[in-house]
Amino acid sequence: MGFFKPSASTTSNTSAARLHGVIWVLIYGGLLTLVLGLSVAPIDDNMAWLLIVGGGIAAAVGVALIVVRSRMKVDP
Repeated sequence: MGFFKPSASTTSNTSAARLHGVIWVLIYGGLLTLVLGLSVAPIDDNMAWLLIVGGGIAAAVGVALIVVRSRMKVDP
């Protein structure tokens, strides 16, 4: 990723970049699943609630990982 400062050890930058990717996959995937659950609601209530709750949990985990990422120390 171009926005990380280069350092002598690239392991911390690589792990931070990997976490950054997982965060956005969880947030966007969770919100997409949540909206899909809302669109399925008129057809099948049980499947809709499963998708809505699963998508909400995934998005919430992504937001929680943003807090974890903000507290990580990256070597300069």
